[in-house]
Amino acid sequence: MELLFVADPLEGFKTTKDSTFAMMQAAAARGHRLFACECAGLVWQRGGRVSAPMREIALTGDADSWFRVIGESTRALADLGAVLMRKDPPFDSEYFYATHLLEQAEREGARVFNRPAALRDHPEKLAILEFPQFIAPTLVTRDAAAIRRFHAEHRDVILKPLDGMGGMGIFRVGADGLNLGSITETLNRDGVQTVMVQKYVPEIVLGDKRILVIGGAPVPFSLARIPQGSEIRGNLAAGGKGEARPLSARDREIAEAIGPKLAARGLLLIGLDVIGDSLTEINVTSPTCFREIADQTGFDVAARFVDALEAELSAGLQAGLKAG
Repeated sequence: MELLFVADPLEGFKTTKDSTFAMMQAAAARGHRLFACECAGLVWQRGGRVSAPMREIALTGDADSWFRVIGESTRALADLGAVLMRKDPPFDSEYFYATHLLEQAEREGARVFNRPAALRDHPEKLAILEFPQFIAPTLVTRDAAAIRRFHAEHRDVILKPLDGMGGMGIFRVGADGLNLGSITETLNRDGVQTVMVQKYVPEIVLGDKRILVIGGAPVPFSLARIPQGSEIRGNLAAGGKGEARPLSARDREIAEAIGPKLAARGLLLIGLDVIGDSLTEINVTSPTCFREIADQTGFDVAARFVDALEAELSAGLQAGLKAG
């Protein structure tokens, strides 16, 4: 089968920890052909179909020059077996437009994972609002006065922008309220930008757990991203240390409640972020941590993903045959 990965430039991949690369390895091991393009190459014109210039690649096994180009062509996305949207955040205007082009490709017959409409409908910070039973006290607002009242109630809070990634722009304000006003002004840009405020969860010192859910079912291990030194952020991009752990009973409760519901909406792969017993984020764009979990536990996350992908494609084919 021909698989197209819509991703960031291949030349920038860090293969020792890149989950998209792990997917490619697992897919190639099954005999699938690998193609890659970037969002910037997506194009549609009346009378035609969504297409992109793409490269067919082979994996070399060399850590430095990890792929070689077999061929280059411009093809309609619907002509490939599946399209995997793996462009990293931020979810900016160009990402948004790309999801619309990918949705048009779906109308033309392409199978896209995760589904473009589902990517748009589940912004990674705000998606948790659907599951209030699992989250810490949370406020979403532009209003500085509302933020002050929330802080007065909870005393120790985290503020973060809705469009941040990798721990970018996250602030903690303790009981003394030091710099709450200036932090609020920085994040809400004097009331024109919405921010999220959450009660500080002290279990962050034990790690911010990434729970991968594939095809609605949780991977049995999480990656706890543990803050280092005086840092409050566990994100690997912010210097956190990754430690794989078996899922706790609470982890499973959260994953098994959310996973099937979001899988039914076309989210084949999601990453739940859990601190202590509280859900803090639902990652849908390009969830990571495949390599770290596999390296530390031996559990082949990428193989599980390809299993789920093949099952989805097979089910779609069978449904098409019955409809025909």
